[in-house]
Amino acid sequence: MSAACRRDLRTPQGVAEEFVDQHYVEINLQNAKAYAVGLALEKIDDEILLTAGQAIDASTRKPKVHYRLVEKKEANGRVSFLYEGTIQAEDAPGFTRRWLVVARRDGDQWRVSNFTESD
Repeated sequence: MSAACRRDLRTPQGVAEEFVDQHYVEINLQNAKAYAVGLALEKIDDEILLTAGQAIDASTRKPKVHYRLVEKKEANGRVSFLYEGTIQAEDAPGFTRRWLVVARRDGDQWRVSNFTESD
């Protein structure tokens, strides 16, 4: 990624989208942890335990994931983002998911404090 394309991780949307990229696009839960606090961090840790022993590396056929921002809401010092993701796995029909990602300030940085997935 070039410097011109790099997200601004000082913004709630930049952090939310980097989290979505690491969690859902790259399927890299360890990297996603860097953007999470509180309940979101607990959920990531649970997912890491559930997927222990399931290597995701260069030989893994990852699905192609594209997403777009559907809605943004701000209230009580938190910003929520609703993304719609389109997932296309090899030799399987594509499907969509919605991800609600909530960001809040943690010290002087924005972090994802919760996330949920729905059909």
